Amino acid sequence: MALSKLKYNSFNVTPAAGKAVGFDSGADDLSASISGGAMVFIKKLTSDGSDDDLSFVDGTSSVVLDSTYKEYIFFFNNIHPQTDQTNLVFQANAAGGSSYDETMTTSTFQAQHSEGGSSELSYESGMDQGQGTAFQRIAHEIGNGNDECSSGYLHLFNPSSTTFVTHFIAESHSYRYNDYSHRLFTAGYFNTTSAIDEIQFKMSSGEIQGGTISLYGIS
Repeated sequence: MALSKLKYNSFNVTPAAGKAVGFDSGADDLSASISGGAMVFIKKLTSDGSDDDLSFVDGTSSVVLDSTYKEYIFFFNNIHPQTDQTNLVFQANAAGGSSYDETMTTSTFQAQHSEGGSSELSYESGMDQGQGTAFQRIAHEIGNGNDECSSGYLHLFNPSSTTFVTHFIAESHSYRYNDYSHRLFTAGYFNTTSAIDEIQFKMSSGEIQGGTISLYGIS
């Protein structure tokens, strides 16, 4: 078998936007463009300074978690609480339900470092749930100082499935009330095979007084 050599600049391997380069097994074709994934913006909710919660509700302004996408990501940006030392939490409502109380099992660990130099890495059994229905913590003890807030994301996997449970992963970074840089890692699943179509975010105490939450679908 003869081995053909090509100069590195003799062909273009730069894909178009939303494409990736793939190599096939054909004898007459070196490469081909194949479709790649993309993040599709759906909606942004902005705190007006006195929100009890920020909720993505089925059928509201065409926002719905359905089979259009297999993955959805919520990005929360500079979430600022009314109350000092409070947590950002979330829960879901399944299709046909009337409240945010789905059963979930979760795991949580944290990493933190203070302005004074103290540090910690630990599993947090007090923040997880085993077949619980409470709102799940995804950002920890945020300060309410003028410059204190939390940012991160919540990633849902195939929430419209009625065969499998719905998995999620969340990560956040908070300017903690006691001047710590605090990173929280949370993951779990909703133990239901009903489709998840609504998500609500709120503080464990007091209002959300600043920030945005943006929803994207992953194609």
